[in-house]
Amino acid sequence: MRKLVAAASLIVAAATLSACAGSGKGILNRGQPDEFAVARRAPLVIPPDFALAPPTPGAPRPQEADSSTQALEAMFGGPAQRSQTESVAINQAGGERADPGIRSAVGDPATNVVDKGSVTRDIIAAPEGDGQDARAATAQPK
Repeated sequence: MRKLVAAASLIVAAATLSACAGSGKGILNRGQPDEFAVARRAPLVIPPDFALAPPTPGAPRPQEADSSTQALEAMFGGPAQRSQTESVAINQAGGERADPGIRSAVGDPATNVVDKGSVTRDIIAAPEGDGQDARAATAQPK
């Protein structure tokens, strides 16, 4: 009896599932949009300029600069025009007296660097004024 009930339930389940997949008008397929009906194709556009010069054989492609050149231009800038505000800020900071090779000299392994500790940083970051409100903080040993 048990095998008969299991076999009958399998037949009913198979018949129910096959009815759902029918000819596309079943319960599961109702209301699905047609993806080709909603998509619009953009019209073809002819580029405005056909006066392109053919590439010279053996010349590097203009859009493919080597990575070191791109990095140098990104870090140090190139002949890009500066805004008026940026130019004023650079001039007020003494840009005309700046050493043009300072970035190379800072990264040089022969450059001597002295770690002056947090005291120098605290002095530089101290607020302006006559110092009457300043208090000295001493490190306490542990």
